[in-house]
Formats: sequence, structure tokens, C-alpha cells
Amino acid sequence: MNPNDVIPPEMLSRNAHNDMLLFTAFLSVVIGSILIYLGKMGKQLWMIVWSIGLIGMSLFMAGSVVFGYL
Repeated sequence: MNPNDVIPPEMLSRNAHNDMLLFTAFLSVVIGSILIYLGKMGKQLWMIVWSIGLIGMSLFMAGSVVFGYL
């Protein structure tokens, strides 16, 4: 594929639906919460930080779907 080729926006999200993206964001928040708990129990700072980032990005994605930016 040539790097100068432009992919139309409708081709980028052909198989993605907003309901699937919201479910993925919800699932990521649940998994991130569990990982924060496990990170605190095991005193693993990297797991806590990574999980906070996961939750933050999931909420950002869910917000963009809900408010129509995606």
C-alpha cells in the first residue's frame, strides 16, 4: 500500500458499531478496576498506573462515542 493513498473515513469504521465500542469501554473500565485492586494487593505500582491509564482512555473513548466525536 502506498503511504500517499488516502483511506476514506467510511472504510475505517465499516465494521465498528457504537454499541460495540461502548461495551468495549465498559469492559475496559471493569478490567481496569480489577487490575487496580490486584495491583494494590500485590504492591505493583506499574499495574496501578497502567490500569488508571486504561480507565482514562476508556472513558475518553466512551465520551467521544456518546457525544458524537467518533
